Amino acid sequence: MMAVPAHADNYLADLGPDNADITDHDTYVAGVPHATFTRLRAEDPVHWTEEADGAGFWSILRYDDCLAVSRDVESFTSSLGIRLEEMDAEQTEARRTMMEMDPPEHTRLRRLVNKGFTRRTVETFEYSIRELVGEVLDKALANDEFDFVHDIAEELPMRMLGRLLGTDDTDGRKLVAWGDALLGNTDPDFTDFPVDLTDTEQFRMVPFRSPAAIEIFQYAQDQAADRRVCPRDDIITKLLAPTIDGDPLTDLEFNNFFTLLVAAGNDTTRYTMTHGMWTLLNHPQLWQAWQSDPGLTTTAVEEILRSGSVTMHFRRTATCDVEMRGSQIRAGDKVVIWFVSANHDPEGFERPFRFDLGREHNDHMAFGRNGPHLCLGAWLARMEVRLVFEELMKRVSRLEPAGPIHRLRSNFISGIKRLPVKVA
Repeated sequence: MMAVPAHADNYLADLGPDNADITDHDTYVAGVPHATFTRLRAEDPVHWTEEADGAGFWSILRYDDCLAVSRDVESFTSSLGIRLEEMDAEQTEARRTMMEMDPPEHTRLRRLVNKGFTRRTVETFEYSIRELVGEVLDKALANDEFDFVHDIAEELPMRMLGRLLGTDDTDGRKLVAWGDALLGNTDPDFTDFPVDLTDTEQFRMVPFRSPAAIEIFQYAQDQAADRRVCPRDDIITKLLAPTIDGDPLTDLEFNNFFTLLVAAGNDTTRYTMTHGMWTLLNHPQLWQAWQSDPGLTTTAVEEILRSGSVTMHFRRTATCDVEMRGSQIRAGDKVVIWFVSANHDPEGFERPFRFDLGREHNDHMAFGRNGPHLCLGAWLARMEVRLVFEELMKRVSRLEPAGPIHRLRSNFISGIKRLPVKVA
């Protein structure tokens, strides 16, 4: 019997246009314009990118350069923002999270919760997460057709986030809606105030220029008040403990940290799972190969992370003049690390548009790689994605598409927000 191929050559049927505006949120509704990134990597890998409503920025497109910039916190600071939006000093201070900090300040905050997200700690969650995955899948699979995003990919991270925070299960949907409004702040499906389509000046002092942040702040303070009376073994209680220098977080620091966890703790894992499912639906031989050889699971999860590159970019700001590949970056220039380009760079990955369940060399940048800003929830995300596919493949022979997908309108997060499927 011929073995089922565990790869798909050119897993993307369409790489999109090669002249797309990579700053335009509407560009990504049709999918990531990989042809444009491919052309720029070859022709102008440190590319000056004009903005319709900004000063412009340097696009860093090759794997090695993205890695170098992400690690060089002295030459490229996060303290002036990690998104393309330009903020004045007052906004920057009001909206700062751990992400908008450099070491040692970044390290001071990260240490409050870091132990709860280490690989060793996350591995202790496996049994309970697997049980939760089973509950979610069995409920979804009771129907012949369902939306993979709403019924599976959204459910698990939402409920895990609530357990880690120590919040009530009944608050889960509310947390998801708030997280969507934050990371999806350019998509009219998720917010009444998409930042480039409506006037959001009244929200300029809160994270993501989103009114959802105001609601999250109030919720966070209510949770904090509860933990001060009745501490628990959860992240909120840990955030209220003194930092390494002996000082507790200010209310603003606590609010912004809580908001970051809500924004990052759900959407990115959800969209990663959905990207993996979408790829398997389009290439059924991958599902068959993985299902017949569970030993592929570890590398398969990494390939889903690489190819999906859900967080497409992070911005830095140059603190000094830097020359890179013949381009002169000036102090004060915005510098954007395009993870989605780096993860498809042939200099970093052999045949990058080949989806290979058994890819051996896969040092992708989906989590930012090994630097101070390595994603806090990387090991938890890996486990959630792994367990969803392990348990799903035990339950069904395969799933099939049941309608068109709908993509997030965002140049920041690559996501499929609706994925109708049916049980074959």
